Amino acid sequence: MAVTQRRGRRIMMSQPEIDAYLTEQRTCRVATVSPDGRPHVGALWFAWDGASLWLYSLTRSRRWADLRRDPRIAVVVDDGEEYGELRGVELSGTAVFVGEAPRTGEPCPDLEAVERLFARKNFGLDTMPHDGRHAWLRLTPDAVASWDFRKLNGAH
Repeated sequence: MAVTQRRGRRIMMSQPEIDAYLTEQRTCRVATVSPDGRPHVGALWFAWDGASLWLYSLTRSRRWADLRRDPRIAVVVDDGEEYGELRGVELSGTAVFVGEAPRTGEPCPDLEAVERLFARKNFGLDTMPHDGRHAWLRLTPDAVASWDFRKLNGAH
């Protein structure tokens, strides 16, 4: 079960708000830990299945190498331009590698639903295109923090 935030209750999102937000957003920022202990952050598209965040990452990337060595991961999804519009979700935990790497489309029951979801959301397709360069990471968060500054104005 994910740890919930203690501070910022006025602006935190409810679980249905978090689910809706993560379903509609497309890009996240993924933070990993490099071998020298420094953080590495990069942007990725993602899919949210209501329990886990799914990331389709290049297998020949610094992110992938970092996670193979140390699976700790933090992800931020956020938007808004003006201070009163800022909203987002931070999820952290351990990355799990799912399916073959790189992914070539071999049958994998654990990926059927998420690949349909990801393909529709990001490519407008019913099936996932596989390029033999990417593979799946799943983050089922241990901790979740959220904020929606629009709540301060009574907008939501």
